[in-house]
Amino acid sequence: MAGILFIRTRDLTRLRPFYEDTMEMEPWLEQDGIAIMAHENLLLGLHEADAVDTDGLVTFWYETRNEVDEMYERLRPTALSPPKVNTTYRIYNFFATDPDGRKIECQAFLHPTRPVSGVPARDGA
Repeated sequence: MAGILFIRTRDLTRLRPFYEDTMEMEPWLEQDGIAIMAHENLLLGLHEADAVDTDGLVTFWYETRNEVDEMYERLRPTALSPPKVNTTYRIYNFFATDPDGRKIECQAFLHPTRPVSGVPARDGA
């Protein structure tokens, strides 16, 4: 079993390259006005609509702090702050925004995690 998180945009041709090129998501399924993108076990549906929803948070997780730092360099123009350790959740993370102004997060767990279907367990970074 799996799921898809759908987000609405007014301009799919502007949003899709961000998730495909900048966030390195792979196209998974194309439908009229919809592009479903995949990043490991995350399926993100980009749906062209009359309204944009910017509530919520799309989080991308990485195996190491170095990978988070690399994403920060890519997203620096829209990053809300540099990466830092969050001791409460034992993660290394930062926040940025996508072209619609939607908040995204890049993080690495600093503690072991159990496996998720299709994704190996993380031993902490």
